[in-house]
Amino acid sequence: MNHLKGRVTIPTDIDVIPQTLEILDLWGADAIRDCDGTDFPAELRSADAKIYSTYYTTRKDNAWALANPDEIQQMYLMTPFYTADSDSLSIHLMKGLYPDMLTPNCRDDIRRWWEVMDRTSGDPVPAEKWSYEEATGDVTIQTVPFHEYTVSFLAYIMWDPVHMYNAVTNDWKDVEHQITFDVRQPKTHDFTMKRLRRFIEDHPYVNVLRFTTFFHQFTLVFDELAREKYVDWYGYSASVSPYILEQFEKEAGYKFRPEYIIDQGYYNNQYRIPSKEYQDFQAFQRREVAKIAKEMVDITHECGREAMMFLGDHWIGTEPFMEEFASIGLDSVVGSVGNGSTLRLISDIKGVRYTEGRLLPYFFPDTFYEGGDPVKEAKYNWVTARRAILRKPVDRIGYGGYLKLALQFPDFVDYVKSVCEEFRTLYENIKGCVPYCVKKVAVLNCWGKMRAWGAHMVHHALYQKQNYSYAGIIEALSGAPFDVSFISFQDICEDPGILNDIDVLINVGDADTAHTGGEWWCNPKVVSAIREFVYNGGGIIGVGEPTAHQANGHFFQLSGILGVEEERGFTLGYDKYNWENHSHFITEDAGETIDFGEGKKNIYALEGTTILVQNEKEVQLAVNEYGKGRSVYISGLPYSFENSRLLYRSILWSTHDEENLHSWFSSNYNAEVHAYIESGKYCVVNNTYEPLDTVIYRGDSSSFELHLDANEIKWYEI
Repeated sequence: MNHLKGRVTIPTDIDVIPQTLEILDLWGADAIRDCDGTDFPAELRSADAKIYSTYYTTRKDNAWALANPDEIQQMYLMTPFYTADSDSLSIHLMKGLYPDMLTPNCRDDIRRWWEVMDRTSGDPVPAEKWSYEEATGDVTIQTVPFHEYTVSFLAYIMWDPVHMYNAVTNDWKDVEHQITFDVRQPKTHDFTMKRLRRFIEDHPYVNVLRFTTFFHQFTLVFDELAREKYVDWYGYSASVSPYILEQFEKEAGYKFRPEYIIDQGYYNNQYRIPSKEYQDFQAFQRREVAKIAKEMVDITHECGREAMMFLGDHWIGTEPFMEEFASIGLDSVVGSVGNGSTLRLISDIKGVRYTEGRLLPYFFPDTFYEGGDPVKEAKYNWVTARRAILRKPVDRIGYGGYLKLALQFPDFVDYVKSVCEEFRTLYENIKGCVPYCVKKVAVLNCWGKMRAWGAHMVHHALYQKQNYSYAGIIEALSGAPFDVSFISFQDICEDPGILNDIDVLINVGDADTAHTGGEWWCNPKVVSAIREFVYNGGGIIGVGEPTAHQANGHFFQLSGILGVEEERGFTLGYDKYNWENHSHFITEDAGETIDFGEGKKNIYALEGTTILVQNEKEVQLAVNEYGKGRSVYISGLPYSFENSRLLYRSILWSTHDEENLHSWFSSNYNAEVHAYIESGKYCVVNNTYEPLDTVIYRGDSSSFELHLDANEIKWYEI
């Protein structure tokens, strides 16, 4: 492929035909795609570029959906909590939900598939003690006064959530609501395979079918004002139907309950420690989705086309790091790149020929409006993604949305040109090379590889006040010179020897979440294996409330290793005298104030622990020795270049390798060094949009002074 062209995909529409050709040339693109709400122009079908067609397996055929209402997709929902003030209570199912999006499923046996819960006792209410009036949409319950109640019910998805999001965001008027049909069910399954063949026949100019995605939308619900009400990018609550659940029961060997999905109203979001039943259901869904997705990919290949999957929208059941994914046989995966973590979420996928990252901003009016600054967003997006690209590149980049909006911002068009050129240069220099890695680091949580790089993420790299201090760890790792893996507590139970292959273990998050483990820390096999790992020389880094679960006289179950504990009122009677701050290798690059984000309150150090930072007798950063091993405790670490350096030093110190600091290293933490020993190259990258000076250390610790212009990368031969 010409070094000055290729590896870039652009969007088009019928009102920007000549402009598309101009951008194709200016950005050196070699692929053109359509987007939701657009049509591919006939005039571009013979363009010198690959043509992607977005293919919707579950929508854009309302005639079929309306003719087969029993095979419209469904989701589980739970009403708000209501308190009974007498022996009877009526609950309106659709309160707080957008009526055009959802309608309760009364077609199937509601006493079998719905569930009324007494949330005070935690028990389901017997079916004979409640009734539903379809005309009013109310469930009437025989109650215990002053107990709380909820209703869990199935509803048909009458407006595809992503189509609704696009319509609301872009202010589409009088748009037909696209209904989501269920490809898993018999009639629609047969119809879908024929529909796919017909689509390919009717679009002979299309080279790549971009499946968006396959069958089940992640959980996305809107309120009565068409505002986003609840979203979980990993949510399975919209992947259900009586047909699917009956299949699951036969395989699992036990009866399904709505509560396995509803989960007290938490919907098994990624912070919840998954139950066995929920994990059983996920595994079942992955297997069944993979089987039917493979059918569609086989048809695509049989017709001489490539099959690409969008990592988003209806992607549930296609988790790319699980074993079932490779069996689908896809050619490629494309996903949205919000930062380094989302870049690695795409680029680390195995079992496909190539990966593609859709950079931000999306060409939507929420960014491209008069007075908007899309260049600012694009610069931030590129700098954060580039760190991860230098560790593990995607094979292609691209953009989505409405090209005519981007064309109204010439500075943005010029900036994207520079991004495309830089990406091609990066790729040519590092493709096929394994970058130099200082250490092997494993992130330990309940999800393991299933949620690799996605831990603490909402979607599109968005964060909340409660999790950005933890997500910073994952983001820092995405562009750092470490071999990073993600393991689960179950992995350790099945094979404690898995710890022998790593140098440092990281546990990060709030107590009793899936990210830290909760009751898993009461499992003797897990705790003893990790204690032995550290005692024999391993490193462990805990962030937030690591290993936390109240049991056995501890809140931090590995407090003896971490050297810190959280005061929860049970140890107030014990006096604490270790409050002195110390200088340390880890903080040598840190300024006067370290950003711990939200941090944690009430953390105190045990005797013998070395405190690096405590504020008003609340420990924020501490280190400890345990046998031959070392631990580091950090209360929180939002992503920044300075904090990335602190984490880097923490990993080196925890593995007794401080002497290796000046190896492929920049004295200025705003610049980083990436070495590619196999190809005999290394680069120095300025991660800021300001010029800087630094001292660069090569692999043999020899050094030289260097000036870098804003955002500059310089390449060298080793």
